[in-house]
Order: sequence, then structure tokens, then C-alpha cells
Amino acid sequence: MAAGKIQPADQVRIQFRDKSEKWRFIKKYKALYLLSLPGILYFLVFKYVPLAGSLMAFQDYDLFKGFTGSAWIGFDHFKSMFAYPDFMRILTNTLLIAIYSLVFAFPIPIILALLLNEARKVMFKRTIQTIIYMPHFLSWIVIGGISIEILSPSTGLVNHFIVWLGSAPIYFMGEEAYVKAIIVLTGIWRDAGWGTIIYLAALSAVNPDLYEAAEIDGASRWKQTTAITIPVLMPTITILFLLQIGNFLDFGFERVFVFLNTLNADKGEILDTYIYRVGLIDKQYGYTTAVGLFKSVVGLVLIMLGNTLSKKTTGEGLY
Repeated sequence: MAAGKIQPADQVRIQFRDKSEKWRFIKKYKALYLLSLPGILYFLVFKYVPLAGSLMAFQDYDLFKGFTGSAWIGFDHFKSMFAYPDFMRILTNTLLIAIYSLVFAFPIPIILALLLNEARKVMFKRTIQTIIYMPHFLSWIVIGGISIEILSPSTGLVNHFIVWLGSAPIYFMGEEAYVKAIIVLTGIWRDAGWGTIIYLAALSAVNPDLYEAAEIDGASRWKQTTAITIPVLMPTITILFLLQIGNFLDFGFERVFVFLNTLNADKGEILDTYIYRVGLIDKQYGYTTAVGLFKSVVGLVLIMLGNTLSKKTTGEGLY
């Protein structure tokens, strides 16, 4: 098959008759290859090379002996992991926070995109977009500091309102019952607006003639949304949902760590903060590598199952 000619269906590849033809093709599109080089290097250095460290999960790893000198212990770390009572508590915390985030946080950018898509005043639309995007550019340290101040029992805005209603102030950061809600809600505040960018970009591809034809046929705004807008968004929603499923146990260290203290850690600690505490502070490198490998395997299984189910039901998938 000649260079530059694409095979049909899902067998998309370019075949070359010889190496010289291949190099001519690369030279022709060298600008695109150079643009992709930083991304390729990023994944090689930070994603693929560290995979070699997975060997520590099967070793009694010694920092000074390295991979070659450390003793092999097989699946002992995994046995200890599931036998340790604290691990099951932390795994439960991680699962609950991930489920809450999936149920409550994932739909918010979709709803915001649908609402902004209905806005007719361009200035109003751009102002709202800017306001809801801005928190994304703040670090989790800043987000944590702002949230702690807002929820402070003495000076916080929320407790001032609670006292105004005639109730006693609540120490939100010291109560185990509130920590999961705080983590999820601050995540929504920070990232919901940024997530709408993808959905608004997808909606920009909708042909306005479709809405005009629907309006002529007497369709209401709600009917136009359900019959035109949401079907256009479904492929994007499916892809982002699958990506979130793949990161189900990888909730993020910094977004949780900033809210943890000795009073709420029992219900707020997740696998990422546990790996930091046990692996880096207590220096149990092999054990926490096993925990991290367990997270990765679960994520891989979930994304493969989700992709298979998605392709069977909607025809859309990651691969």
C-alpha cells in the first residue's frame, strides 16, 4: 500500500514500501513530529520509565541494594496489604469519595455547558465562563486555605450564617462526617468550570440549521436540548466518563492531603495519602509500590470493562 493512503474501517495505518519512503514521509511532516515530541518525552520519562519500579512490589526493597540486590519475596506485600485492617478502611474511603465524585461532580460540567449554550447574551456568557474557569488555575494549597477559612468555626462565612440562623457554629474540619463532602465540593468548585470547555467545544460543532429546523417544527427549547444537544455531547461524555472510570482509585494526593488532620483522617485518608505516609515517611517502599500497582490494575480492569460495555451499548469507546 502506498504511503499516505489510509486503510478503511478500524485498520487505520500507513504502510511503506521501503525505509527511504518512510523517512521521506517523516521529513515531509517533520513539523508535526517535532510538535508531538514534548508529549512523547513526557510519557516516556514520567509514565513508561517508572514502570520498572513496579519490581519493588515483589521485593523486600532496600534503597542501597537497588533492584538487583534486593531479595525477592513474591506476593507477600499483597498478602500483607489485604490483611492489614487500616488498608480496608482506607480503600473504603477511597471508593466512597470516588463514587461521590462520579455521581455529583461528573454531571456538573455537562449541566453548566448546557446552560451556557442556552445563553444568548455574549457578554453575559463570557463573564460567567471566566468566573467559573478561574478557580482551576489555583493550586490545591490555595483552595485548601480558602476553604478552611470559609469553614472556620470562629471567622468563617458559613458559620457566621449558621450563627445568624440561631444555631451553634460547626467545626467542619474537625468532624469526620463532613470531610468527604468538603473534598468533593471543593473539587466541583475548582474543576467544574474548566470541564465545561470540552463540552462547549463539542457543542460548537452543532449546525445551527438543526435548531432552526426544530424550532420551525414547533420543538421547545427542552425538546431541542434532548433531541439535538445531548446526542451531540454523548460521544464526548462517554470518553470522559471512561477516563474517569480508569482513574477511579487515583483520586489525587494533594486535593485530599490539604484537608486532612488528626481529627478527620480516619474518614478522609485515601490510598494516595496512605502511600505518602507509609511509603515516603515510614520508608516501606516495596509495600506501597504493591498498593500503587493494585490501584493501577484496578484502573486498567475498570477502563477495559467500561470500554467494552460502552461499545456494546452506545458504539463509542476509547479504542
